[in-house]
Amino acid sequence: MSKPSYVKFEVPQELADKVLEAVKKAKDSGKIKKGTNETTKAVERSQAKLVVIAEDVQPEEIVAHLPLLCEEKKIPYVYVPSKKSLGEACGLQVAAASVALMDPGEAKDLVDEIVKRVNEIKGKSS
Repeated sequence: MSKPSYVKFEVPQELADKVLEAVKKAKDSGKIKKGTNETTKAVERSQAKLVVIAEDVQPEEIVAHLPLLCEEKKIPYVYVPSKKSLGEACGLQVAAASVALMDPGEAKDLVDEIVKRVNEIKGKSS
């Protein structure tokens, strides 16, 4: 199955796993915003440190604006394969299309590593 139009680069599974781990850690020790509306506001206000977007969001238009907005605000973003796993990482009983890490807390080193890897991936794909 082809990737949705808003997915600008391929994220390896092991990196996606690290992203979900970072979300869990940030939820416990830092601060996150869950859901596309909250994420969008965090990006618009330049408060997000990392934005996580699920690849399986339907309709795509729900999150299609986020990569562009993140690039405009120079906020790193990354994809995970499943909105269900993203929701679980946030401690939700429901799926989450996107999440903004406001304060990574104990996940800071992990987030720094993720951002570095994403920049490497984006550098290759552009």
